[in-house]
Amino acid sequence: MVLAMRSVPNVTRRLQDKYGKLWIAAEVILFVLVGAAVDVRYTFAAGPSAVLLIFTGLIFRSIGVWVCMLGTNLERKERFYCVIAYLPKATVQAASGSVPLSLGLPCGNIVLSVAVLSILITAPLGAIAMDLSYQKLLSKE
Repeated sequence: MVLAMRSVPNVTRRLQDKYGKLWIAAEVILFVLVGAAVDVRYTFAAGPSAVLLIFTGLIFRSIGVWVCMLGTNLERKERFYCVIAYLPKATVQAASGSVPLSLGLPCGNIVLSVAVLSILITAPLGAIAMDLSYQKLLSKE
Protein backbone atom coordinates (compact mmCIF):
# COMPACT_ATOMS: atom_id res chain seq x y z
CA MET A 1 0.00 0.00 0.00
CA VAL A 2 2.84 2.35 0.78
CA LEU A 3 4.40 1.57 -2.60
CA ALA A 4 1.07 2.23 -4.30
CA MET A 5 0.78 5.61 -2.61
CA ARG A 6 4.35 6.79 -3.11
CA SER A 7 5.66 5.04 -6.18
CA VAL A 8 5.21 5.39 -9.90
CA PRO A 9 2.07 3.46 -10.97
CA ASN A 10 4.01 1.36 -13.49
CA VAL A 11 6.53 0.23 -10.86
CA THR A 12 3.76 -0.50 -8.36
CA ARG A 13 1.88 -2.63 -10.88
CA ARG A 14 4.99 -4.63 -11.75
CA LEU A 15 5.81 -5.28 -8.09
CA GLN A 16 2.23 -6.30 -7.34
CA ASP A 17 2.30 -8.77 -10.22
CA LYS A 18 5.58 -10.28 -9.08
CA TYR A 19 4.55 -10.57 -5.43
CA GLY A 20 1.21 -12.01 -6.52
CA LYS A 21 3.01 -14.80 -8.37
CA LEU A 22 5.31 -15.34 -5.41
CA TRP A 23 2.32 -15.63 -3.08
CA ILE A 24 0.75 -18.34 -5.27
CA ALA A 25 3.85 -20.51 -4.83
CA ALA A 26 4.11 -19.73 -1.11
CA GLU A 27 0.44 -20.56 -0.60
CA VAL A 28 0.84 -23.97 -2.25
CA ILE A 29 3.86 -24.74 -0.08
CA LEU A 30 2.00 -23.58 3.05
CA PHE A 31 -1.03 -25.78 2.44
CA VAL A 32 1.04 -28.80 1.40
CA LEU A 33 3.18 -28.60 4.54
CA VAL A 34 0.16 -28.16 6.79
CA GLY A 35 -1.60 -31.07 5.10
CA ALA A 36 1.45 -33.26 5.59
CA ALA A 37 1.57 -32.45 9.31
CA VAL A 38 -2.07 -33.32 10.05
CA ASP A 39 -2.78 -36.52 11.95
CA VAL A 40 -6.34 -37.48 10.98
CA ARG A 41 -6.85 -39.43 14.21
CA TYR A 42 -6.86 -36.17 16.17
CA THR A 43 -9.44 -34.68 13.80
CA PHE A 44 -11.80 -37.61 14.40
CA ALA A 45 -11.11 -37.42 18.13
CA ALA A 46 -12.12 -33.76 18.19
CA GLY A 47 -15.44 -34.75 16.65
CA PRO A 48 -18.65 -32.78 17.05
CA SER A 49 -17.23 -30.47 19.70
CA ALA A 50 -14.71 -29.10 17.18
CA VAL A 51 -17.46 -28.54 14.61
CA LEU A 52 -19.56 -26.79 17.27
CA LEU A 53 -16.58 -24.60 18.17
CA ILE A 54 -16.07 -23.65 14.52
CA PHE A 55 -19.73 -22.72 13.98
CA THR A 56 -19.84 -20.79 17.26
CA GLY A 57 -16.79 -18.84 16.11
CA LEU A 58 -18.46 -18.17 12.75
CA ILE A 59 -21.55 -16.80 14.52
CA PHE A 60 -19.50 -14.37 16.60
CA ARG A 61 -17.39 -13.45 13.58
CA SER A 62 -20.55 -12.75 11.57
CA ILE A 63 -21.92 -10.53 14.33
CA GLY A 64 -18.60 -8.67 14.41
CA VAL A 65 -18.61 -8.14 10.64
CA TRP A 66 -22.22 -6.93 10.76
CA VAL A 67 -21.42 -4.45 13.53
CA CYS A 68 -18.36 -3.19 11.64
CA MET A 69 -20.51 -2.61 8.55
CA LEU A 70 -23.09 -0.50 10.41
CA GLY A 71 -21.12 2.71 9.96
CA THR A 72 -20.84 2.31 6.18
CA ASN A 73 -23.02 3.51 3.32
CA LEU A 74 -23.75 -0.06 2.28
CA GLU A 75 -27.31 -1.30 1.96
CA ARG A 76 -28.54 -4.09 4.23
CA LYS A 77 -28.20 -6.70 1.46
CA GLU A 78 -24.62 -5.62 0.77
CA ARG A 79 -23.78 -5.83 4.48
CA PHE A 80 -25.18 -9.33 4.59
CA TYR A 81 -23.03 -10.27 1.62
CA CYS A 82 -19.98 -8.97 3.50
CA VAL A 83 -20.88 -11.33 6.35
CA ILE A 84 -21.03 -14.21 3.87
CA ALA A 85 -17.75 -13.16 2.25
CA TYR A 86 -15.99 -13.36 5.62
CA LEU A 87 -17.12 -16.95 6.29
CA PRO A 88 -14.31 -18.82 4.53
CA LYS A 89 -11.07 -18.96 6.44
CA ALA A 90 -7.97 -20.79 5.35
CA THR A 91 -4.67 -18.97 5.13
CA VAL A 92 -4.52 -17.75 8.72
CA GLN A 93 -5.62 -21.13 10.04
CA ALA A 94 -3.04 -22.92 7.92
CA ALA A 95 -0.26 -20.60 9.05
CA SER A 96 -1.12 -20.35 12.74
CA GLY A 97 -2.65 -23.79 13.31
CA SER A 98 0.72 -25.49 13.22
CA VAL A 99 2.46 -23.11 15.65
CA PRO A 100 1.55 -25.03 18.85
CA LEU A 101 2.69 -28.27 17.20
CA SER A 102 6.00 -26.74 16.15
CA LEU A 103 6.52 -25.42 19.69
CA GLY A 104 6.08 -28.93 21.04
CA LEU A 105 2.94 -28.13 23.05
CA PRO A 106 0.84 -31.16 24.01
CA CYS A 107 -2.24 -29.59 22.38
CA GLY A 108 -0.40 -29.04 19.08
CA ASN A 109 -1.96 -31.92 17.15
CA ILE A 110 -5.51 -31.10 18.19
CA VAL A 111 -5.07 -27.37 17.42
CA LEU A 112 -3.72 -28.18 13.96
CA SER A 113 -6.51 -30.69 13.36
CA VAL A 114 -9.22 -28.21 14.32
CA ALA A 115 -7.56 -25.53 12.15
CA VAL A 116 -7.60 -27.87 9.16
CA LEU A 117 -11.18 -28.90 9.95
CA SER A 118 -12.17 -25.23 9.96
CA ILE A 119 -10.62 -24.85 6.51
CA LEU A 120 -12.48 -27.91 5.24
CA ILE A 121 -15.79 -26.60 6.59
CA THR A 122 -15.60 -22.85 5.98
CA ALA A 123 -13.94 -22.70 2.56
CA PRO A 124 -16.63 -24.66 0.67
CA LEU A 125 -19.41 -23.19 2.83
CA GLY A 126 -18.32 -19.64 2.03
CA ALA A 127 -17.69 -20.34 -1.65
CA ILE A 128 -21.11 -21.95 -2.11
CA ALA A 129 -22.89 -19.23 -0.11
CA MET A 130 -21.19 -16.45 -2.09
CA ASP A 131 -21.95 -18.15 -5.39
CA LEU A 132 -25.63 -18.63 -4.51
CA SER A 133 -26.20 -15.16 -3.07
CA TYR A 134 -24.21 -12.59 -5.03
CA GLN A 135 -26.88 -12.07 -7.72
CA LYS A 136 -29.60 -11.52 -5.12
CA LEU A 137 -27.59 -9.38 -2.70
CA LEU A 138 -25.38 -7.29 -4.99
CA SER A 139 -26.22 -5.07 -7.93
CA LYS A 140 -24.14 -3.39 -10.60
CA GLU A 141 -24.31 0.38 -10.69
